[in-house]
Formats: sequence, C-alpha cells, structure tokens
Amino acid sequence: MTHAILSQTRAKMEKSLEAFRQELSGIRTGRASVGLLDSIEVEVYGARMKLNQVATVTAPEARLLVIQPWDRSQMAAIEKAIKTSPLEVNPSNDGHVIRLPLPQLTEDRRKDLVKMVSRIAEEARVSVRGTRRQELDEVKHAGLPEDDAHKLTAELQKITDEFVAKVDHFLKAKEVEIMEV
Repeated sequence: MTHAILSQTRAKMEKSLEAFRQELSGIRTGRASVGLLDSIEVEVYGARMKLNQVATVTAPEARLLVIQPWDRSQMAAIEKAIKTSPLEVNPSNDGHVIRLPLPQLTEDRRKDLVKMVSRIAEEARVSVRGTRRQELDEVKHAGLPEDDAHKLTAELQKITDEFVAKVDHFLKAKEVEIMEV
C-alpha cells in the first residue's frame, strides 16, 4: 500500500511539473521557439485544431518562426489565429509560408515576464504541495501503524521537496532565458 501511495504521488506531481513546463514554453522570450505556438488553435475544416496539427513550424533564425501550412487554403485562418493570440506578433504571408519575426523585448517587458513566470512557478509549487496534502490525508485514513505512517510521511516530504526543486530549476532557467539580451 505504501508503494502505491508513493507512486501515485509521483505521478500526480509529474503531471503538475509537466503542466508547468508546458506553460513556460508558451512564454515569449525574444528568442524563436516552436513551442511558442503550441497553445494557438486555428479554426479549420469547421473545427478548432492546434497549429502544429495543420502546419509545420520551424525556427530557422534566432528571431524568426516560419509556418508552412499543409493546406495553403488555410493560410488566412492561421494568420488570423496568430493575430488574435496574446503573442503580440505580426505575421507576414508570402503565399507559401507565414513568417513571424519576433521583436526584441524591452527591459520592462522582460521584468514583467520574470514576475509572471515566478507567479506561474508558485502555482506549480502550490499544486505539488496540494498533492502532498491529499496523500497525507490518505495516509491518515489508511489505518497504518504509527511507525509506517511516519516513514511514509517522511517519504512524501522527500518527493515533495524533489519536485519543488525541479520547479525552481525550470524557473531559474526560464528567468535566465528571458533576461538574456
């Protein structure tokens, strides 16, 4: 039973960490990253689809993303989705590909992004700690002997500390990426 609780805890915390990393990948840092467009949905064929399901996205240069639609008739829909996204970029369309030049970020914008990333990291930490709290409640109601419950509680804390450290690691890396000129 204790092994099941620990593996269940790890799985839940891993999901929280993955959601955090996914959210970080969508934050524009001034450097071109294909992950920047992962959250954009395009209205095509009467349905909403992720951009990477209707086009190939590449980053040939440090400040340029190139989107090559698989069906050129969808260029206008892709352009519209990018323009209405919160990315604040202006796409240019040459009939074959859509180019997204990424402007240099200002110092103030970089500082705002660092604050936003810090807030997202705190939400991830809260999620990890919430998982620990849920599992501790489960341990209390499991009717385990006191020694086993104490060992399990200590293990849950170790796992929590490990995942909080991973969140902090990703946060520091993203802060460095944002503040690079």
